[in-house]
Amino acid sequence: MKVFKLLMVAVLFIGHAFAQQPVFPAELTVAADGSGNYKTIQEAVNSVRDLGQKRVIIHIKKGIYHEKLVIPSWKTNVSLVGESAESTIITNNDYSGKPVTGGKDAYGKDKMTTYTSYTVLVQGDGFEASNLTIENTAGRVGQAVALHIEADRCIITKCRLLGNQDTLYTAKSNSRQFYQDCYIEGTTDFIFGEATVVFQHCTIRNLTNSFVTAAATTANQEFGYVLMDCKLIADSTVKKALLGRPWRPYAKTVFIRCEVGAHISPQGWNPWKGDAMFPDKEKTAFYAEYKCYGAGAKTTERVTWSKQLTDKEAKKYTLQNILGGKDNWNPLALAKVK
Repeated sequence: MKVFKLLMVAVLFIGHAFAQQPVFPAELTVAADGSGNYKTIQEAVNSVRDLGQKRVIIHIKKGIYHEKLVIPSWKTNVSLVGESAESTIITNNDYSGKPVTGGKDAYGKDKMTTYTSYTVLVQGDGFEASNLTIENTAGRVGQAVALHIEADRCIITKCRLLGNQDTLYTAKSNSRQFYQDCYIEGTTDFIFGEATVVFQHCTIRNLTNSFVTAAATTANQEFGYVLMDCKLIADSTVKKALLGRPWRPYAKTVFIRCEVGAHISPQGWNPWKGDAMFPDKEKTAFYAEYKCYGAGAKTTERVTWSKQLTDKEAKKYTLQNILGGKDNWNPLALAKVK
């Protein structure tokens, strides 16, 4: 009898232990109306297993999600999949200079900066997003980031990234990012940062007479920004925009087979003079084009320190060479969101 009781206790204990094991589903649904697993995207992200080795897909039903969303470094291999970019919107309106709610932030600042103005911040490696709009609606008040990515091996497809100055911040020199079939718009330096990034079949829209890119590539990176088969368009009021200017001295930006609208000025690039710390960035920056076409692609008046790649030079600009790295990352083969 005593043995039987001990066995029963053991069975109950084991059953209780198993019952307490958390469940981490491979797919979740977010719906603002309560019809999904969670009402907010942040709640869904928070529920994902820390340092997960398997991908978790978070389906987001159409709606407007007013969130300042963070994918922290310990939430890896997370995919956000909307119903469509037009109907599934993540929005916020923070900007550099906006007073911090509650007095001061974690960095001792009483006002937001470019780096804390994001609508979505991605720090977890292996992040993917598809069929979403990510926007910053602060307006033309200075730097106001929509999407800020610090993580490695990130894939963004069929998304709209909307803002004004500094719409997309591709942060950190060890970050590799791939954007395919996306729409990105902004005013000044609206694609900026240190990361190694490929934009493929994207539409890039200038809203004012300013600069498309502001790369901050480091000296030890072979590639910075590479835009392949993209289309550069502009608001009807834009007449004199430029392909880029170097945020840091070793900025690298290359446009390959892109359709360049008439809004791009003949000189193409700007050296960003007036930076006392880095006064001669045109001597170290690498800016080039290859087989671009359209009214703004004429090369005869380009700045003398930019390049037109030869066929031989252009051959090295493959996804494998640019993004592969030591782990042979291939975003086309690994993307789970469509």
